[in-house]
Amino acid sequence: MAVTTCHTPRCTGIPDLWLLSDARNDVVLDHALCALPNGSGFVFRHYHLAPAARRARFDTLAATARRGGHLVIMADDGQLAEIWGADGIYGPAQRLPAAARLMRLAAVHDEDEIRSANAIHADAVFLSPVFPTRSHPEASGLGPERFRQLASLAQMPVIALGGMTYGRARSLGWPRWAAIDGLAAELDS
Repeated sequence: MAVTTCHTPRCTGIPDLWLLSDARNDVVLDHALCALPNGSGFVFRHYHLAPAARRARFDTLAATARRGGHLVIMADDGQLAEIWGADGIYGPAQRLPAAARLMRLAAVHDEDEIRSANAIHADAVFLSPVFPTRSHPEASGLGPERFRQLASLAQMPVIALGGMTYGRARSLGWPRWAAIDGLAAELDS
């Protein structure tokens, strides 16, 4: 099991379930956010949109997420996330500011990236891909054993990402997990 040492009081509020946005799941996001259990997390990415359209979509989805009591995290720099009113920022540990007023969630895939997240005292990490996924078709996935080995190196809560669904989360036996396609499709049905 991963070490869940919190370096800030913010990480005590890390939700167990997370939905990440993507061009692929955009059409179902509004409904999926409404169907998420209260107090879940939402990571807004939408890299595919032009700046004005991205801001408009963020405002719409953030309002929906907040009605469900969800944390709203933005994949971008901390300054823009703060201006737009996000609760935190998401990205590679090397690009997250060492100190920020916002929650900092790092995307990690290997030991070096976990060490980087530990060094900046990230509030949580998304470790991926646990299983094969459409987001990274070239990656075979870490698998449960390697996922647990890497997760044990993290000094903060670990969120399993990559090919995750409710069924895979149960079989993995991991308390915190996130999805893009799998969760959005399940919540939309």
